[in-house]
Amino acid sequence: MRILLVEDDAVLREVMARSLVHTGHHVDSASSAQEADHLWRVQTFDAVLLDLNLPQHPRPGSPPGNGLAVLRAARARGDRTPVLVLTARNRTEERIAGLDSGADDYLGKPFDLAEVEARLRALVRRATGSDDRTRLGALELDRRARRFTMASQPFELPAREFALLWELMSPPGHTISKRHLSDKLSHFDEALGDNALEAFVSRLRKKLAGSGASIRTLRGLGYRMEADE
Repeated sequence: MRILLVEDDAVLREVMARSLVHTGHHVDSASSAQEADHLWRVQTFDAVLLDLNLPQHPRPGSPPGNGLAVLRAARARGDRTPVLVLTARNRTEERIAGLDSGADDYLGKPFDLAEVEARLRALVRRATGSDDRTRLGALELDRRARRFTMASQPFELPAREFALLWELMSPPGHTISKRHLSDKLSHFDEALGDNALEAFVSRLRKKLAGSGASIRTLRGLGYRMEADE
């Protein structure tokens, strides 16, 4: 998953980012309301981890910001990315305000990092309509274990091919645009062009030969994962 982590505590932000990257996720971090709003507008994410108590700007001494304002702005422009709100504020009215602003789940600090990741998986499953396991031909994706198998054997892939296949299998049968895939496979400071994306797709197609699963190109629309006839 590509995750936007919004947290103004530098130590906690680093610990959370390291944990999520270690388990195979790509993480973009923001420490202020301004940074969070900018990143959320220019990049596509699978989920957002959002602290409520944020400074307005990243510079020291910045006036207070508001994580809820960032969330409301995203929902107002039609962005439905799943959001898990993280906050040390546990009063019932604040939880209600977060949910009413468009949050999908709420977790108070301190929390267990394993629970954060489990809740993220649940939110993304709910948003995509995907189960923990998805099978197409002899290919199976286990989202909980973050691995692919082919005919019950481990199917190892380089990081970007893994991310590409993950998107195409979440769930299979739906069309994904080149723009969406490029966003998912790009680093924030390194855009992935169409030629590079097509090269990844070509390599992945060859590795899927004989699996009973294929990547279909839909001209002008993007790609779709389908079972072979």
